[in-house]
Amino acid sequence: MDVLQAISNRRSHRAYKAEQLPEEALNAILTAALQSPSARNRQPWHFSVVQDAALLQEISDEAAKVMGKGGSPRFADPDFQIFYHAPTAIFLFGEKENSWTPIDCGIAVENIALAAEGLGMGSVILGLPKPAFMGEKADALRAKLQCPEGYDFVIAIALGYSSDTKDPHELRAEKISRIG
Repeated sequence: MDVLQAISNRRSHRAYKAEQLPEEALNAILTAALQSPSARNRQPWHFSVVQDAALLQEISDEAAKVMGKGGSPRFADPDFQIFYHAPTAIFLFGEKENSWTPIDCGIAVENIALAAEGLGMGSVILGLPKPAFMGEKADALRAKLQCPEGYDFVIAIALGYSSDTKDPHELRAEKISRIG
């Protein structure tokens, strides 16, 4: 798929089929992540791939617990799960002592989303797991996800074959200024 077409087609999907990603597709997505540019080529990230539904549910439950029922109206819904029951999630942990880490991880997660789109899969980029890495189980979850020392959660992405459809977002040309 042409990259501009992948950008145009990409949506944040919130419903997935149970079918797991083929290994060759997952490897291609992870290669795209590793090929992401970063400030001074520091590559301040660590990618933890989780395909264990019970672990994803544990992280979702811990995020909901830390956020409390008032943190987001979605947490009031007992069926809500922050990964939307996608079969795979990739967690991006980043170097804590690098001011460019959030930007670099943002670039990498977009590479993942576009690679998934190009391979016919859906994704949704997620900040919502963050509270799980702030609560009582934070250290245990970091250990389960093999987060390296000196790193912490930055962002995640859920991946799978989407079972929903979404219209494109309205383009807001007023968000662009042209100078000169």
